[in-house]
Amino acid sequence: MKRKSDPLFDLGQRIKHIRTSKRITQQALAEKCDIETASISRIENGKINLTYTTLYKICDSLEISLAEMLLKNI
Repeated sequence: MKRKSDPLFDLGQRIKHIRTSKRITQQALAEKCDIETASISRIENGKINLTYTTLYKICDSLEISLAEMLLKNI
């Protein structure tokens, strides 16, 4: 598990929090973003870097702005 001060882990946890609060499964988010379900899991656990395009697709699919995602406190 990554340390909590890891920015990728923090971002992944924000994505997971927003996704689960909207009752969206990893599979459904992956389909909306046109990426593999396993990639969503790795993103949420801070195990892979995100491209801007992927982050934008995730934000769009979760109906949240990029600014809100980056500044969101959970």
